[in-house]
Amino acid sequence: MDQPLIQVREVSKVYGTGESAVRALDRVSLDVPGGEVLMMLGPSGSGKTTLLSVMGAILQATSGSVRIAGEEIVGAKEGQLPKVRLSNIGFIFQGFNLFPALTAKENVEIALTLKGVSKRAGREQAEELLSAVGLADRMHHHPADLSGGQKQRVAIARALAGNPRIVLADEPTAALDTHSGEVVMEMLGRLARQENRAVVIVTHDARVLKYGTRQVRIADGRIEEQEVGDHA
Repeated sequence: MDQPLIQVREVSKVYGTGESAVRALDRVSLDVPGGEVLMMLGPSGSGKTTLLSVMGAILQATSGSVRIAGEEIVGAKEGQLPKVRLSNIGFIFQGFNLFPALTAKENVEIALTLKGVSKRAGREQAEELLSAVGLADRMHHHPADLSGGQKQRVAIARALAGNPRIVLADEPTAALDTHSGEVVMEMLGRLARQENRAVVIVTHDARVLKYGTRQVRIADGRIEEQEVGDHA
């Protein structure tokens, strides 16, 4: 059996020390194999975005083990983490995080440049990715000239630049209407199924839960329950 792309074992994340310490994650264990769309649910402050950030090598766990594509990242030197992220992970942020001075195409190209892709190959891949998300006619537009749904699709194209095996998304449909949200979720589901990627989505959006293969509910830094979704 293949090793899960994400393995989390007994992970805790504590902010502060002594009496003022806050335990954001409390001995969480979770596997995410390729081909899965995992939905992480829970109230604000429950720890789900912290867990997503730990999985994405953005935050270091205080204790426990996190393996990304087999590589242990807890206790890794700061300099190793960007390499892990660039090699394995694509991020989709709630606020899009696009560069306003760059066109849609340039926003995707810059991610490819960071991954060491040549200028010419990066230009071609950026065009392919933007066409795949339905933005072939918008690639030379700046973010200010795009709708919320279009900006999110640029963010998805950028997250997929360089073919990461893991896609982590924080509230990817929060700013979208129902149709745009469905397009985004269908795309992420297709990536997981057809290309065996692991997709993890933090969401409050009940409309998109049907696209998950599994749901994990988090409260007070712990996993409370798990259930298999409609697409399993």
